[in-house]
Amino acid sequence: MKKILGFIKDWMLIFAMLSGIAGYFLYVNIPFLEPTHALAGKAVGLLQPLLIFSMLFLTFCKVNPKKLRLCPWHGLLLLFQVGIFAALAALLVLLPHSGMRVVIEGVMICIICPTATAGAVITKKLGGNAAHLTTYTILINLAVALVVPALVPFVHPSQGITVWTSSLLILGKVFPLLLMPLLAAILVRYLAPRLHFILSHYQELAFYLWAVALALATAVTVRSIMHSEESLATELWLVVASLVCCLLQFYVGRRVGSRYNDTISAGQSLGQKNTVLAIWMGFTFFTPITAVVGGFYSIWHNLVNSWQLYESKKAKTLSSGR
Repeated sequence: MKKILGFIKDWMLIFAMLSGIAGYFLYVNIPFLEPTHALAGKAVGLLQPLLIFSMLFLTFCKVNPKKLRLCPWHGLLLLFQVGIFAALAALLVLLPHSGMRVVIEGVMICIICPTATAGAVITKKLGGNAAHLTTYTILINLAVALVVPALVPFVHPSQGITVWTSSLLILGKVFPLLLMPLLAAILVRYLAPRLHFILSHYQELAFYLWAVALALATAVTVRSIMHSEESLATELWLVVASLVCCLLQFYVGRRVGSRYNDTISAGQSLGQKNTVLAIWMGFTFFTPITAVVGGFYSIWHNLVNSWQLYESKKAKTLSSGR
């Protein structure tokens, strides 16, 4: 039984994405379910943020505030993410009718997306400092909660409402989703220690919530592709953009981290993304087809992590054999 569960966990990314794809096509091709499509869309719209909130909350419940440490590279990586996001936003404001608009939006999502909730696990396995990554996860979530509402209304102005009103609406969706889990985890730690102890020992639940969230996010991505009026070339450009952004961010993170003897932690902080959140942001705040970048980024960063884990294991084997 343990072997079966281990196999499922090792390949959960594939299972979740295939479930999302198969589930979408099965659902839309059952005739008597057609009247429920609008209701299902609203339900998914409510369920996705709830799952993201729950995953972050469980992850932050395991965080010990006393172990959090600020590092010099934290500021540099924040500057990289926020700076590029702001520069691309300014570019789209200046060139609102650019033929590459959708692709640039996809790059913006890949760049600003926060660190994955599972980042600390991979960082530990690779020999990095999980506490440093966790600190950065909190910082980038705070940055995203402020930067996205401030800049997206200029990139995607909403008809009939002002930029200020649009910013407040986006803030109302992003701020609770990214920061309330942290605040809730801190309150539970100090006000209900027994409950906090129980939650901190149920981290496996966060993994299964992630699998459900990824399946839903994949279904949303497929829906975006099927209903998109964008050309195939644009969709392929989004796939390429997600790959380039993934490799670039792992590279930049590792280079910056190497200056402070924290290569692995910085590389994972910048390269490993909360792709479920990326898909949600693309579908909710940008052109819906940009949700594609989150789906493919999930594949790319998991391939990079698999390669890194393989190399790490090989190096340990060679070292122990000497």
